[in-house]
Amino acid sequence: MITYEEALAALRAHEDEGYRAFHKKLLKDDRICVIGVRMPALRALAKKWKGEWESVRTFPDEYYEVTFLKCAVAALLPYEQLAAVIDGLVDRLDNWATCDCFAPACIAKHRAEFAAYIGKYLADSRVFARRFALTTLLHFYADAEWLPFVLDCLRQVKAEEYYVSMAAAWLAAEVLVRFPAAGEALLAEHALDVQTHNRAIRKACESFRVSAERKTMLRAMKR
Repeated sequence: MITYEEALAALRAHEDEGYRAFHKKLLKDDRICVIGVRMPALRALAKKWKGEWESVRTFPDEYYEVTFLKCAVAALLPYEQLAAVIDGLVDRLDNWATCDCFAPACIAKHRAEFAAYIGKYLADSRVFARRFALTTLLHFYADAEWLPFVLDCLRQVKAEEYYVSMAAAWLAAEVLVRFPAAGEALLAEHALDVQTHNRAIRKACESFRVSAERKTMLRAMKR
């Protein structure tokens, strides 16, 4: 079983001061302590520690990388084990980077069971709980089968905060790209707040999958 001290030593072996300063600026939260480990190294450690969940879950959340690895190792768990710990992991989400990379692969085969968790997190008062719900929809639910559910989630989410609004816009833009009629109907009903509505249009217009003519039409739908 790996100890916390061994885990910290492994992380510090990959410490990069320049990257630490760069990543702290991206996180925009001085309360988060960052060692400065690049993503490929973090992913490699998560894969290496796949069987160490019972040890990793006990580590204190004093560094960004430790919490990230806790989520990354949990993301490799079978669905039943993940479901037993998911609430505690969502409790630990305090930044966009950890949130956006936390995409447990087992959800793909258990979308119906996990839908209740998405509803719960969408109604949560915490910014990164709602963002996690939206990024999970983007990772695993943005297809024809689950489109009605995705649209309902976009209609109900409260997205006043920047990080929630951007995730909702990201998801809505994917709907606009993949399901034009449904996405445009969502915009037409003014289901999203003004900022999220306009951000979704901007993100859709940044896509190479949208024609120039359709981009012009979407820009005309701005509020």
